[in-house]
Amino acid sequence: MSGGRGGKRHLAPGAASEKPKQRPVLTTEEKALFRIAVADAEPLVSDRVYHEPLPPLAIPHQRKLDEAAALDESLYGPLLSDLFLEGGDEAAWRRDGISLRMLRDLRRGRWVVQASLDLHGHTRDEARAALATFLAECQASAQRCIRIVHGKGQHSPGREPVLKQLVLSWLSRRREVLAFCQARPIDGGAGAVIVLLQAARG
Repeated sequence: MSGGRGGKRHLAPGAASEKPKQRPVLTTEEKALFRIAVADAEPLVSDRVYHEPLPPLAIPHQRKLDEAAALDESLYGPLLSDLFLEGGDEAAWRRDGISLRMLRDLRRGRWVVQASLDLHGHTRDEARAALATFLAECQASAQRCIRIVHGKGQHSPGREPVLKQLVLSWLSRRREVLAFCQARPIDGGAGAVIVLLQAARG
């Protein structure tokens, strides 16, 4: 007896899953005929535009740090490492190639002070700008021995002569400055500096 629940089911013809058909293998002759048929065909050019963002530019972090450090040093400057003391705690400086005798003559007042700049009451930026302008004017008028009054720092926090150290640092970085030293008591003493400039080029 067939068709019972416990009997085997017979699948209808064609009901079994069919395997995917394989592509026919072309012969050499058929491939040649295809190439001849499509010989005049031109490849399609896609007009699709890909809007891909450009990669971000590399950020030179180290260069920025170096530039910031150089700017800070030029504006505010560290204490001069080549500043030497002569006759106690009096600071003096001379550029390479300048004789010690010339510096001593400057300290002893053998150079006549021809112009003077007073930086009292100036901020750091104001003092730096005023100093640069003053040096340019002195060179233009052939004034070689000048005086910069920076004060003694008595009104600064901790009574530290901040402006004095800045002025000395700025002066040592100016090409036109040959030497400088603390002024004699008659010219301002520890509150001023005497500067020797190079002769203006004609």
